Amino acid sequence: MAEPKNDEFLDDIDMAEEEVYADEMAEIDDEALELDQLRAERDELKDRFMRALADAENARKRSDKDRREAENYGGSKLARDMLPVYDNMKRALESATDEQREVSAALLEGVELTLRELLNVFKKHGIERISPAVGDTFDPQHHQAMFEAPVPGTKAGEIIQVSAEGFMLHDRLLRPAQVGVSSTPAS
Repeated sequence: MAEPKNDEFLDDIDMAEEEVYADEMAEIDDEALELDQLRAERDELKDRFMRALADAENARKRSDKDRREAENYGGSKLARDMLPVYDNMKRALESATDEQREVSAALLEGVELTLRELLNVFKKHGIERISPAVGDTFDPQHHQAMFEAPVPGTKAGEIIQVSAEGFMLHDRLLRPAQVGVSSTPAS
């Protein structure tokens, strides 16, 4: 009868080992689960960080582009408003007769100097004239057709008259040159 007690003792040891093993396995399973959750959280935070970094870089690039455009084109409204001043000064000089030039030479010279200074300021700020000549080909990107007329000895699409010069601000059109275009069909 003593032997059965030994077997019970062994069974108790086996059960105790199984309980300890089960507790350890439960702890390992809990730690593994917690580790998996932490990895998932880390990956999510890393993804959010990378997206935030990309957004910040895109915002910086957009800001740089906006700043450059503001520098280059911020004065376009003022420049556009100054174009009639140029036109009127040029018309005043062109309308002066020889008699008026003799009588008001100093005044006309002042107007010419002011017109040159205006063109220098335009150039300094990236404003260039578009000065088509009679006989040039009409370009809808830089010219505005004010009228069409059949003129003998010209081809269709040739400029026959320039009403007003156009202007570009860097690579943008401020005002197209206003021109008359020949409508004579090519023969």
